[in-house]
Amino acid sequence: MSTSMLEVAGVLVSPDHYIDGERVPSEERFELFSPIDQRLLGQVAAGQPVHVEQAIAAAQRAFPAWSAMTAAERLPYLDRFAEEIGRRADAFCTLESNDAGVLLSRMRHGVVPRAMLNLRWFAEHALGLQERPIDTEQAHHRVRHDPAGVVVIITPWNAPLMLSTWKLGPALAAGNTCILKPPEWAPLTCSLLADAAHAVGLPPGVFNVVQGIGATTGAQLVADPRIARVSFTGSVPTAKRIAQAAGANLVPCSLELGGKSPFIVLEDADIDAAAATGALMYRNAGQVCLAGTRFLVHERVAERFIAAMRTTVDGLCVGDPRDEATEVGPIIHPRQVERVLGFIDRAVAGGAQVLWGGQPHPFGAQYVQPTMLTGLSQDDEIVQNEVFGPVLTLQSFASDDEAVAMANGTDYGLGGVCYGDTAHAIAIADRVRTGFIWVNSFGIRDLQAPFGGIKRSGIGREGGDWSFEFFCDVKDVVVPKKPFRPSFSHR
Repeated sequence: MSTSMLEVAGVLVSPDHYIDGERVPSEERFELFSPIDQRLLGQVAAGQPVHVEQAIAAAQRAFPAWSAMTAAERLPYLDRFAEEIGRRADAFCTLESNDAGVLLSRMRHGVVPRAMLNLRWFAEHALGLQERPIDTEQAHHRVRHDPAGVVVIITPWNAPLMLSTWKLGPALAAGNTCILKPPEWAPLTCSLLADAAHAVGLPPGVFNVVQGIGATTGAQLVADPRIARVSFTGSVPTAKRIAQAAGANLVPCSLELGGKSPFIVLEDADIDAAAATGALMYRNAGQVCLAGTRFLVHERVAERFIAAMRTTVDGLCVGDPRDEATEVGPIIHPRQVERVLGFIDRAVAGGAQVLWGGQPHPFGAQYVQPTMLTGLSQDDEIVQNEVFGPVLTLQSFASDDEAVAMANGTDYGLGGVCYGDTAHAIAIADRVRTGFIWVNSFGIRDLQAPFGGIKRSGIGREGGDWSFEFFCDVKDVVVPKKPFRPSFSHR
């Protein structure tokens, strides 16, 4: 067992895999840099085929005992897991702020409490899903949600702790054993998650963490025929490769992908409220899949809206995410910075106008100014494709039908926002083709509600019963009410 540790801002964290209840080192490693100031945080184990094999074998060995427990017997483990995350809150906050660039204030007040809730809520919800009776004239049906087996969970770098627990909660509560493949650009909170699981006595093999690069480690995991489910959040190109590999073994996949969601501002909207909410789209430096990044504003209120939002955006503090005053932090990686600036440059070269921003931010190499572009057509690249940075677009419309057509005019369908008179906004929201849409609000989430997108934004839903429908095999046990008399006769 490796004793090597990384020290990040005073927090010790293992760079090694966590397999079968033990830390497992690897001779192959990759470097990890902080998006805040590009400093080297250390070297992290890169999973090789032997580690993938060890993790799958460990999860398989653990599955019979873990799946045989009732939901009530598994619940105390997940409760203690959640409590341990709370006890280590400062460490989780420090690590994710340093290796993913997430605002420290957001970690403290939003992410860590949500991670704890993810484990507790699904553990409690599973209590009601063990068996559902259906009574018909002919028979009693007992509909069971049985654990599927070994689950692979692959999470992205923009919210590694929250999204890992969002998937682990229902997967473990249902009785599955799990292998988590953290994002290579921000793996440290997933490693600390393994320490928390170990500390509370989660049985060996029930939860495993295999560090590594997606194209190698991740690819090996999802292609293995012993895997029962793959749950992935990330990009469309990666999802296609995962679906192809898993499809060869007929393994079901849950794919939560990107968005190019509309933010619709109707003529009867509260302009100041819409503008204030609009500025929230720069959260996490715009690296949020559910953000409304395409602003569609009625032509009669467009100038007022632009002025109101510019005032709010001008007051945003861009800087070090560890500073409580910071509201917009860094982009995760130099490659992502290059990608974001490339979108801006190509749009401007094609005739787009910059309302504000549009340049690298002087605070540091991985910071981009909050940006708004206009003068765009519906088929422009930056209108059609996800940027995943602090870059928004603004187009105007003259009628409800035009607004709906523009809102539906991309290959994505994850989220949306609609501001206007409540009845009017609801009528528009009902016509937008998307997985969810907020009316006169943003970011309201509840674990019992479904989350997910349509079109290129993904396959499946997470939350409530929908998570268990994916992570479980649904079985109907049929018991006849009268003695069964087999007959080949159709009379």
